[in-house]
Amino acid sequence: MQGNMRHGGQILVDQLKAQGVRRVFSVPGESFLAALDGLHDSGIENIVCRHEGGACMMAEAHAKLTGQPGIVFVTRGPGATNASSGIHVARQDSTPLIMFVGQIDNTHRDREAFQEVDYRAFFTPLAKWAAEIDQTDRIPEYVSRAFHTALSGRPGPVVLALPENMLSARADVPDIPPVATMPASVCAEQIDAVLETLCKAQRPLVVAGGSVWSAQTARDLADFAQAFDLPVVATFRRMDRMDNRHPHYAGDLGVGMNPALAQRLKDADCLLILGARFGDIATGGYELVKPGNPGKTLIHVHPDPDELGRVFRPDLALPAPAVDVIARLARRNAPAHPDWAEWTRQARADYQAWITPRETPGAVKLEQVMKHLSDTLPDNAIITNGAGNFAAWLHRYFRARAFPGHLAPTSGSMGYGFPAAVSAKLEHPDRPVICVAGDGDFQMTLNELSTARQYGAAVVTIVCNNGRYGTIRMHQERSYPGRVSGTDLFNPDYAALARAYGAHGETVERTEDFAPALERAQSCGLPAVIELRLDPQALAPGQDLAAARAQGEAAGPS
Repeated sequence: MQGNMRHGGQILVDQLKAQGVRRVFSVPGESFLAALDGLHDSGIENIVCRHEGGACMMAEAHAKLTGQPGIVFVTRGPGATNASSGIHVARQDSTPLIMFVGQIDNTHRDREAFQEVDYRAFFTPLAKWAAEIDQTDRIPEYVSRAFHTALSGRPGPVVLALPENMLSARADVPDIPPVATMPASVCAEQIDAVLETLCKAQRPLVVAGGSVWSAQTARDLADFAQAFDLPVVATFRRMDRMDNRHPHYAGDLGVGMNPALAQRLKDADCLLILGARFGDIATGGYELVKPGNPGKTLIHVHPDPDELGRVFRPDLALPAPAVDVIARLARRNAPAHPDWAEWTRQARADYQAWITPRETPGAVKLEQVMKHLSDTLPDNAIITNGAGNFAAWLHRYFRARAFPGHLAPTSGSMGYGFPAAVSAKLEHPDRPVICVAGDGDFQMTLNELSTARQYGAAVVTIVCNNGRYGTIRMHQERSYPGRVSGTDLFNPDYAALARAYGAHGETVERTEDFAPALERAQSCGLPAVIELRLDPQALAPGQDLAAARAQGEAAGPS
């Protein structure tokens, strides 16, 4: 033993410590035993999960909350492929994340050894960068590059494979310091250009989205909107970019968009897009704003210059982090501009009309459940959800708090909400964390109840049980009315299942029973599950099952 000889697992963990990593998520495997050994006395918390997909989603949610790369460790072969769903979420949501994958002994490569996968080939289409470390003394170099890549430009996921013989070998190599803090990258002339273009508009709309946000940025955006009397809308599942209760918030450009907001997006003569890529969901499948002929001035602020002009040609492109631009805008006095007061007031009125509950079938009214959550949860509450028609009630009727008030996958991944809630509660143990899940959605990752119980993550999960994959059934009835195939679900007794995990469980069959059930769940000090028994006719906030089938029948055969 000479100098500072360390095995590769120790070198790797020391690099994570240098980067300021406090928590990692994992499912253990014999392929990275040396890394587990390195974590043993490191002071880094290792949250051991029940499935690699859940672990990767927890790491992704951690990154959303902190702005720093989430870290996940998985084993080779099926471990890595299980985790790929979380990598896809991180890619589409522009979330910084680093996944370390245990790998076979690299002297056995290309023999189809036990659980061998070429991770460069597998993950390159999903990740920003996928690589394999073959030399122990290059671990610091690769880890440093991984952090820089995950955080640079448009943030995203990185995958590093770790051959087990490389990890167990020893080397004397210096650590590399953490990613250097980058100074704010916006100058006064750029802000002048934004304001000069914006203040020529008669009907401007601020579109806020993208990743790497902060509580201060949410406040700054509200201050900017207030000072300039501007309406602000959020992109799909980025509703916490500004407190939805603010009088200048006008809704979200999401699935099932408010028709009045869709018309306002078409009517706007200038869009100030802050951080968002401005994709198909925000533009109604590129129909509300057409790439070839948007019919309005576009000011696009995005940290990655390669995103600017990729789909829409901006009239003014600013390659900079939205947080930096918003901070500068919030501190500017409003120059002369048209009177936008009535435009903004009407945008807010349209939003308030949209969130007025519309009754749906059944003894449990999901719209009233969401209104109760919206009206009673404290300012620091965090809501999470995955994907499914149930989420349409949440997005429509719940007024999200300012960042970090809402965690959800813009990729539309089912099963995300519960792991994200566990991660949020671990990061913010003093905040109420509520997961709203569908029955199909929750069953994808409910095994992480064991993780929540093990680490004391007392999240409350509201399971919206309608006995089906609701989104697919809706499309099925519209396209092939009455020909039900593959969309019905068998459900367990969720309350009993929660109790089997040592959690709190209740079943609600009437709207009036929800509020006391929520109070008990929040005060029990344990993970809690409230199952809502919904009427199968309650398909979506604006349409029941019978109406969807009638729509399909009127449209004729597909």
